[in-house]
Amino acid sequence: MLITARNIIKSYGKKQVLKGLDLEIEKGSMVAYLGTNGAGKSTTINILSGLLALDSGQVIRDKHLKMGMVFQDSVLDGELSVAANLKNRLHMYKAADKDWLKHLIEITKIQPILKQKYQSLSGGQKRRVDIVRALINKPDILFLDEPTTGLDIQSRELIWYLFNTLQKEEGLTIFLTTHYLEEAETADKVYVIDNGNILASGKPSQLIADYAKSQLILEMTSAEAMPEQEFIELEPGRYFIEGLKTQEVITLLNQYQKEISSFSFQEGTLNEAFLTLTGKEIQA
Repeated sequence: MLITARNIIKSYGKKQVLKGLDLEIEKGSMVAYLGTNGAGKSTTINILSGLLALDSGQVIRDKHLKMGMVFQDSVLDGELSVAANLKNRLHMYKAADKDWLKHLIEITKIQPILKQKYQSLSGGQKRRVDIVRALINKPDILFLDEPTTGLDIQSRELIWYLFNTLQKEEGLTIFLTTHYLEEAETADKVYVIDNGNILASGKPSQLIADYAKSQLILEMTSAEAMPEQEFIELEPGRYFIEGLKTQEVITLLNQYQKEISSFSFQEGTLNEAFLTLTGKEIQA
């Protein structure tokens, strides 16, 4: 494991914000950390990265681990150009690699904005520059706190394309928080935190299977032809059932295809799983 956290406890004054967390971050993986505002997400990132001391527990990091951070608020100089900001950051590292910076500029598609002042950029452009800044030292893991919040759909898609490219081609480990749960469905592992406690963790597909219910509506030619499953009759000839797995639905449709005049099927989502676990919806 790149990072292992055991029984992490953290309080601010009398308020305990992390209540015995256990986390594992595998090398080369993408981990999505989900929770509502105030759940403890930013505190967790700050502890895992070493920016914040914990009250008790243990964080074990891989030896010689290099980390990059993208904060919700940028740390770059708004009055300087993008190029000047990145040049300044490059000079902060002894093992600076100009070719690596050039590669980052290419894959993030920020060449056209290098001469612009950072403060003049759009939200999506700033976020891409922030990501380049965080990757200059060739980190093993990149921490991102709400990297796509407030961005338009096109910018969000470009950011996620960048994440997937860096993970697959560069072997980068990514740990991020996000308000957009559909984005987290592409992660290798998801943690759901609420009120300082980890409620569930696992592959997105597993969390969806365990905590989100599918919905199937059938319109039948006759009531006598109804399958054995416990359907709810919405109206004569129209029936509803939830919780079937996709393969079960396929089997049912094949078995009763002559008696089914039409159907609609909606798989469970990570958003539904989150709502089941926490009883809350994430607000962006």
